[in-house]
Amino acid sequence: MSNKIATVATAIEQSKKLAIANAFGRAAQHYDKSAAFQRQVGHQLIELMSMQQVQCSNPSVIDIGCGTGYFSAKLQQQGFAVTAADLSNEMLLQAHKRCGNHCLYLQTDAENIAMANDSYDFAFSNLALQWCDDLSVPLRELQRVVKAGGVIFFTTLMDGSLNELKCAWSNIDDKQHVNTFKSQQCIEVEIAQSGLTIEVLEYTSIAVYYSTAMKLMRDLKGIGATHLQQHRQSGLVGRKTFMELEDAYNKYRSNNGLLPATYQVCFGVLKNA
Repeated sequence: MSNKIATVATAIEQSKKLAIANAFGRAAQHYDKSAAFQRQVGHQLIELMSMQQVQCSNPSVIDIGCGTGYFSAKLQQQGFAVTAADLSNEMLLQAHKRCGNHCLYLQTDAENIAMANDSYDFAFSNLALQWCDDLSVPLRELQRVVKAGGVIFFTTLMDGSLNELKCAWSNIDDKQHVNTFKSQQCIEVEIAQSGLTIEVLEYTSIAVYYSTAMKLMRDLKGIGATHLQQHRQSGLVGRKTFMELEDAYNKYRSNNGLLPATYQVCFGVLKNA
């Protein structure tokens, strides 16, 4: 019986990963048009990386969840030998268009990285690890592929992200329309379980502004982030429902006349001691 349960659990997990890969794969060709927030966060992570005074001759780095390779290209330009890694083959095709033969490309799962132990000096992951159920699992994998003394730089979304959108939807129906992410306490527990040493762990709110709720929804769809980890909503959302959403979201309109979409972001620098 236990073997059957394990097999079913594995099949469910594979199905979830396939759904995530497909969601981002569908977004791949148009991802960059909607990814201003992702670029903003990634640039802050790059700055954090430079502040840590990364000093290594011919340093190698794996960019986990590289997407279209925007930061793979930035890392390569800074002198890193880059492996651009993503669960989605369509994303890797876009990364190759951007980076050409300057990077290596690896279609792999962050929870089971298809590389040998001690393959890299560093790891970089921008807003990808929130799609993993247990943060300690990909962190242990990154610990495995990063050499002793190496450093892992990552960002992930936290509980409270897109709270305005979540509250607006709650005025319309009781279905889940927005993903729920880990709390600060949960993140810290799972980092501790990974065995990595915390060099930096910072939490910050970042607001992105839109003229309408519909434009926010289009951006979320454009980056593939409409995939719901917990429960899929049933049925299509009609025009009348979107008009109700606009009305419900309107109460959050700021003094600048725009609607905020606030994200809670964790910035982490972890050392493989």
